[in-house]
Amino acid sequence: AAYLVPAEPDQDQQSLREALKTELRAHLPDYMVPTHFIVLDKMPLTANGKLDRKALPAPDASQLQAAYIAPQGELEQQLAAIWADVLKVEQVGRSDNFFELGGHSLLATQVISRIRQQLDVELSLRDLFEARDLAAFAQAAGNGQGNAAPRFIKADRSQPLGLSYAQQRQWFLWQLDPESTAYTIPAALRLSGSLDIAALEHSFSALIARHETLRTTFRQQGEQAVQIIHAPRALTLMVESVPAGQTLEACVQQEMQRPFDLEKGPLLRVRLLNLATDEHVLILIQHHIVSDGWSMPIMVDELVRLYEGYSQGREVVLTALDMQYADYALWQRNWMDAGEQARQLDYWKQQLGEQQPILELPADHPRPVVQSHAGARLAVELAPALIDDLKQVARQQGVTLFMLLLASFQTLLHRHSGQPDIRVGVPIANRTRAETEGLIGFFVNTQVLRAEFDLHTTFSELLQQVKQAALQAQAHQELPFEQLVEALQPQRSLSHSPLFQVMFNHQSQASAEVRALPGLQVEALTSESYPAQFDLTLNTAEHDGGLSAGLTYATALFERSTIERMAGHWLALLQAICANAGQRIAEVPMLDAAEQQQIVR
Repeated sequence: AAYLVPAEPDQDQQSLREALKTELRAHLPDYMVPTHFIVLDKMPLTANGKLDRKALPAPDASQLQAAYIAPQGELEQQLAAIWADVLKVEQVGRSDNFFELGGHSLLATQVISRIRQQLDVELSLRDLFEARDLAAFAQAAGNGQGNAAPRFIKADRSQPLGLSYAQQRQWFLWQLDPESTAYTIPAALRLSGSLDIAALEHSFSALIARHETLRTTFRQQGEQAVQIIHAPRALTLMVESVPAGQTLEACVQQEMQRPFDLEKGPLLRVRLLNLATDEHVLILIQHHIVSDGWSMPIMVDELVRLYEGYSQGREVVLTALDMQYADYALWQRNWMDAGEQARQLDYWKQQLGEQQPILELPADHPRPVVQSHAGARLAVELAPALIDDLKQVARQQGVTLFMLLLASFQTLLHRHSGQPDIRVGVPIANRTRAETEGLIGFFVNTQVLRAEFDLHTTFSELLQQVKQAALQAQAHQELPFEQLVEALQPQRSLSHSPLFQVMFNHQSQASAEVRALPGLQVEALTSESYPAQFDLTLNTAEHDGGLSAGLTYATALFERSTIERMAGHWLALLQAICANAGQRIAEVPMLDAAEQQQIVR
């Protein structure tokens, strides 16, 4: 926001705002032009006569409304409606910026997919990211190309149904190690109050009938793996007690550590523990081959809506699903085979090059011959003031918080390893088609984002490098990671993952609190089990204006004290970035006071 006092009190405020914005845009990058211009009678001052920044008013609804300019023309109106629907705001004006209204990469992907579906126009995330407002975005949309991807068609259920590329890799990994629980998605909910078990059973049965993935198993048919979709079945919940001599936590952990049989199923396990008359624990576990992180909120939301109706004797009608996951798997293979695979693969080959270095962080133990996936997690607390500063730096540099945090993590890895070429795996929802947004299934894909360092690289320069890499990756996000591995042929080893050994997972919109059920209080139970699929994973999540973070690490490689020290270095690095984003990365301070004192000695 910008604050101003007009030289002439009677001057039209809206005209003044527009004139200032136009003049600033002629001299500054779009991201440095204030979104809001707040007119004051006078500037608030401290007792020393300096500007009192804390007394400056935040933009209020009336000021935002005063700046509203209605969309012009049919295209702007259509785009404004899509923005408003995705952002959950009442109205969008032609001078509004998508990201300043609360948008982020995940929501931007939804905007692009809905434009593709509703307007049959193909746009990129870069088009949305670089548009200063709705009017500029509409201009880009007017010049957009038609959607080249094939339409979804229903797969013939009487023929063998192939797997998606992601499922194919899960099938391969399961065949290597059927006892592994590294690729399960567990959840445990404490239900306090009067539980209608019949309504809960009915709800799960309806959910299983609605989503084919929840009644799918897999088998090898000659040289091809196929998925078998079974007829809907009623789910019967066995109400069990915690075995004598076992704690609730141990009982939950035991269930979560039980492997799945992908050939026999079911690949959704539901268990209900009775603790007291009005106290239960519901355990839900899915295998990754039929679900992902996006799917879990869908499942919980639909389960709640079904239970709300059935527990009150009402029938519940959910919006019909136009397609199922098996249809997506067929579409994906057809689209990739039609030339999209070659187009996207060319980009990734050029981006990653012929050499695929292994990131070797200083570890406490030798790398085992075979990954054990045993892991632990360290929560990392970020002070509210630091979070505010990080958001401010991101705005000033014209990047998202995701890009800033990724660049900081890559800097940390560079400083700890001494390697100039840092590759980090980044999971993406990969729901680029509007038809997939309501499905339970395994859509998530993994991108490899590369950062290159030299002695002179500044953090500001790195940010722009990361920004361009992220935007380009989004435009080539649908190439299955499995195909990228096959094409690049990195050094294969059971001791580490291919192409990258460290992951960064950022949630722009963390899952909301568990929804209430009629007559019940619902509390999510936290798990003490943290499988480590990679050497190190930084997880960050935005929620309620805050930011949480944690490091999951392979205990076969690292002691907790090493990860604690690394977390301290990351926090110090973030503080230094906020103080001066233009400093050379080689000179960014990371050591805490005790470590600095130790070096002095």
